[in-house]
Amino acid sequence: MTTPTAATRGFAILRGDVTDAASTAATAERLGYHAAWSPEFYTRSAIVSLAAMAQVTSTARIGSSIAYAVGRSPLVLATEARSLDELSHGRLIYGLGTGTTKMMAGWHGVDPSGPASRMEELIPLLRSLWRLHEGPVRHDGRFYHVDVTPTAEMTPPPRTGIPVYTAGVNTRMVQVAGRVSDGFLGHPLFSPRYYDDVVRPAIAAGAAKTGREAKDVQVAGLVICSVADDEAQARREAAAQIAFYAAPRTYGTVIEVAGFADAGERIREAFGSRDFAAMAAAVPDAMVDAMSASGTPAQVAAKLEEFGRHLDHVIVYPASFGMTDGRSRQVTADLLTAGAPAGLE
Repeated sequence: MTTPTAATRGFAILRGDVTDAASTAATAERLGYHAAWSPEFYTRSAIVSLAAMAQVTSTARIGSSIAYAVGRSPLVLATEARSLDELSHGRLIYGLGTGTTKMMAGWHGVDPSGPASRMEELIPLLRSLWRLHEGPVRHDGRFYHVDVTPTAEMTPPPRTGIPVYTAGVNTRMVQVAGRVSDGFLGHPLFSPRYYDDVVRPAIAAGAAKTGREAKDVQVAGLVICSVADDEAQARREAAAQIAFYAAPRTYGTVIEVAGFADAGERIREAFGSRDFAAMAAAVPDAMVDAMSASGTPAQVAAKLEEFGRHLDHVIVYPASFGMTDGRSRQVTADLLTAGAPAGLE
């Protein structure tokens, strides 16, 4: 299954500081990227990064890829999105995810049960809170309890329909996008095969549950990328990033669908010993081909075009695991040019 039109192109960056994120977003916009994205981790707030990115861009969309939907209350999530949409003059894409069950419990201190049901309860609640100017919002659900009555006159937000993209890995979590979201954000480990065989059917199944059309759910995907004149160097860097993401058993299904179950086991064994070199070495060439766009600039551009035949929006995601700061900055700068969407529109 492929998409009928050319995919749009985005650029995401996690390595570096907030100033780096803003500078990269500005460059991406100048080079014609349709969107600039900020992931979130225990070292970076996507919300703060997007605020900085909004100030230095004017046409490209800005998106979180993802912001954690747990650890923030629905009201905080809604007001952060409202503020970002105001700063960007209506350019926000609100990408949300729960993270793994271990992250939910250990990082955010919430009950990790029912993450898909949690998201299906949260997204409509956010949309209600964006219409708070119309009247009180009262909600008593399984995961969320909200009772907010405006005590002063409220100005309507720039948009009450901020697009929400949700992330997921297993089939049930992917279905969330079909049931309640405007779009889906694919994990960096996803191969074109995973989008065709798992993601799009799951979105269609989810949409059917709520009487929606699957075609109305945009499918975006982060693609691990590394570029160098030395093809072998770029591929080694991509392999290291793939190994980093493949280490948690959570992503075992993704690796198995792509045909690399044995490699996944070797990566996890090496990770258990914190042998990062062995982790990267356990990634076979075919896995680098399936899960990344890496090599020379021409090879990266061609591979991104291939991913674009399976996605609505392709997000260039620079490899950074194990790199020096200098090399990471060079890869980012070179990928901005190599992955630029010239001729896609």
